[in-house]
Amino acid sequence: MRTMWWPCLVLALLSGLETSGFPRSPLRLLGKRSLPEGVVDGIEVYSTKISCKVTSRFAHNVVTTRAVNRADTAKEVSFDVELPKTAFITNFTLTIDGVTYPGNIKEKEVAQKQYEKAVSQGKTAGLVKASGRKLEKFTVSVNVAAGSKVTFELTYEELLKRNKGKYEMYLKVQPKQLVRHFEIDAHIFEPQGISMLDAEASFITNDLLGSALTKSFSGKKGHVSFKPSLDQQRSCPTCTDSLLNGDFTIVYDVNRESPGNVQIVNGYFVHFFAPQGLPVVPKNIVFVIDVSGSMSGRKIQQTREALLKILDDVREDDYLNFILFSTGVTTWKDHLVQATPANLEEARTFVKNIHDQSMTNINDGLLKGIEMLNKAREDHAVPERSTSIVIMLTDGDANIGESRPEKIQENVRNAIGGKFPLYNLGFGNNLNYNFLETLALENHGLARRIYEDSDANLQLQGFYEEVANPLLTNVEVEYPENAILDLTRNSYPHFYDGSEIVVAGRLVDRNMDNFKADVKGHGALNDLTFTEEVDMEEMDAALKEQGYIFGDYIERLWAYLTIEQLLEKRKNAKGDEKENITAEALDLSLKYHFVTPLTSMVVTKPEDNEDQTSIADKPGEEAIAETKTMSFLSPGVLGSPGGQGSLVAQGVSPFSDVLSVDGDPHFIIQVPGKNDSICFNIDEKPGTVLRLIQDPVTGITVTGQIIGDKGSSASSRTGKTYFGKLGITNAWMDFRVEVTTEKIILGTGAELSTFSWLDTVTVTQTGLSVTINRKKNMVVSFGDGISFVIVLHQVWKKHPVHQDFLGFYVVDSHRMSAQTHGLLGQFFQPFDFEVFGIHPGSDPTKPDATMVVKNYRLTVTRGSQKDYRKDASVGTKVTCWFVHNNGEGLIDGVHTDYIVPSLF
Repeated sequence: MRTMWWPCLVLALLSGLETSGFPRSPLRLLGKRSLPEGVVDGIEVYSTKISCKVTSRFAHNVVTTRAVNRADTAKEVSFDVELPKTAFITNFTLTIDGVTYPGNIKEKEVAQKQYEKAVSQGKTAGLVKASGRKLEKFTVSVNVAAGSKVTFELTYEELLKRNKGKYEMYLKVQPKQLVRHFEIDAHIFEPQGISMLDAEASFITNDLLGSALTKSFSGKKGHVSFKPSLDQQRSCPTCTDSLLNGDFTIVYDVNRESPGNVQIVNGYFVHFFAPQGLPVVPKNIVFVIDVSGSMSGRKIQQTREALLKILDDVREDDYLNFILFSTGVTTWKDHLVQATPANLEEARTFVKNIHDQSMTNINDGLLKGIEMLNKAREDHAVPERSTSIVIMLTDGDANIGESRPEKIQENVRNAIGGKFPLYNLGFGNNLNYNFLETLALENHGLARRIYEDSDANLQLQGFYEEVANPLLTNVEVEYPENAILDLTRNSYPHFYDGSEIVVAGRLVDRNMDNFKADVKGHGALNDLTFTEEVDMEEMDAALKEQGYIFGDYIERLWAYLTIEQLLEKRKNAKGDEKENITAEALDLSLKYHFVTPLTSMVVTKPEDNEDQTSIADKPGEEAIAETKTMSFLSPGVLGSPGGQGSLVAQGVSPFSDVLSVDGDPHFIIQVPGKNDSICFNIDEKPGTVLRLIQDPVTGITVTGQIIGDKGSSASSRTGKTYFGKLGITNAWMDFRVEVTTEKIILGTGAELSTFSWLDTVTVTQTGLSVTINRKKNMVVSFGDGISFVIVLHQVWKKHPVHQDFLGFYVVDSHRMSAQTHGLLGQFFQPFDFEVFGIHPGSDPTKPDATMVVKNYRLTVTRGSQKDYRKDASVGTKVTCWFVHNNGEGLIDGVHTDYIVPSLF
């Protein structure tokens, strides 16, 4: 049993199994003494505070939780924090009974080796990478002795980006228990002055929120405090569970008396630029829309809804067109047309009739849209001071026409020629997001994932609103020559209304008297230059009043921004350039103690006289997990989440009609409606790889590699054999899992994550769930209707003959297609058999019989095998009719037809 708690930025404390592995009786525990309110399974979370300090958009957040184990045995306590995807973790400390164990930032490869060494010695669990829509989850677990106190403290930093005219701090709140002292405390300091400040919670009524929430701002300072009492946290007046469950959001903006603002502290500067009141630059926009078959249903409906809403917001001096691509390319008009009322009405009719068709020809669709924009400019068919934009929406990978990603990139890069940006919107997860992002970044744009959800149309509209109103084009930010070092990005193709350009750097002369910055850009009517001059003495005096905020914030803001931009450049770099960028970003990450994609946080805590080591990584957008975990676990302490030996598989009955292969390797076919089973063995030499399942419709393939007993040779067919390695792929999701008896490697494309069988973790994305139950089993599910279980069989390490092996079980296959084949897959579709003429066999305990199946008459023997899903050591007996000679007559063809060269 686990007790969950999630405050601001979602924070959870879980009380786990006892060290004995048996769940505790709450009646026996309560009978010993009266426990304080809020104690769940012996663990009291008595304090949680989230301290947020924002100085000039740079947020420094510290999450601190204190708990005590009031049980009379050791408990596992876990600390979960959901933090923004744009944030970098900078520190973590764990304090138990006054002794503090700090986290250290190390190069990822060094940290990974340290982690793997600990795993190989059976000392640790928990390495999970994370990604969600807005947040990532950080988790760390530790065993706490009876009566002991534990304090978790996590620090992270981020630069708040201005979007649609405001800065937003998004905090997730989802408690599962009451907390005596719970507080969110946010202080904001903005030298430009705060123009508005608000806070709201989706999970509480305004009446209750009003008494628990205070918010105020005056001049340069703002403050938000959320301190619900125990009674205010209750879901009802007499309830002991919490009603806090949802989003807590702080939004603010600053005064814009001048278009720019420069701040200088300790030789570093930051320059914010966001002019107001400029006329909107007319835009020429081409929407390139994927209408392939995979866009059918809800996706195409939401796309139509979003485009219709976008048409309502298009300005009359804009020009537009629609390009639809599937197997071929369809255009609304042969050229760009002005957004007159008549043309917009015609466009609405066109959009309402968009329907899904066939394949995905990204190359031709994009090139047609780019050609149209180039021709409009060459023919002077659009305003001279207008700007051009391409927005592409796709939900899959190119599969007809030019489908090589690198060739599509080259074609698009040459066609655009740096003249305008390309924005790529990736709908869902069944696509190569890295390709879309690279394609966009190479052409001065960006990629954005549109999540398959009920609000997908609003996500599409929201992106358009961000780019709907360009105020400047070809923006260049200039500083005195030879006066600045290490400048961050200072040129932008567009400045959009409601956003902000941020540039940071280092001064050559820290004692200079004056600082000047020029911002040049093309406006709707003319070219503009904005000049910002700073008197250094006045700057020093103005910034003294912010002493209560951390003092090196501009230097850290510069480091954060530099690393973020280097990591973006690194995605398109190659060879020496990529190595140099990587080295620079790594050096800065280590120097400023940031967990980035190049570094990891390492925490080592002595436990049971052995060092327990765990690490946390920074994932990318392609990461498929939803949790980033650091766990301190002693061997044998933590069982699977469902209790002793239980199996976690959503919607799966513990013993339904299943297909499986386990043991030597024994294939068991439990036939629906027959209340009976058929089994057969495959006798092949170690190293042989067999195709178990292959479905060309769902794209799912499962293969398994055979191993033998210790000392058996690859050429020998004698002795027992088992599956020692399994591979599962989904071609349409570009997803793969490789499972061995030591580790699990899974991921999308080139982004792979490695776990050990000592981990307990769930990894999810749309249409996929992978659950690893420590040292027991793992469940791989592709949506509703396809679910596999892999069982780990562990033997005594010093056994002279046997070694660890794997079992594979199909517990749900009703969404697999009729074209599925393979040693197991061919049995997903109904088939019939008849057994008669039962008579004594060579073994008196195992009668023989005649079986008629697939037009063959076979001699079969009654026997039994084991189903190990519930208990990998004992198993459950399954009686079956055994088909001899490698299943000959039962399986299609012969068993050698199913041998493949490799797992993938």
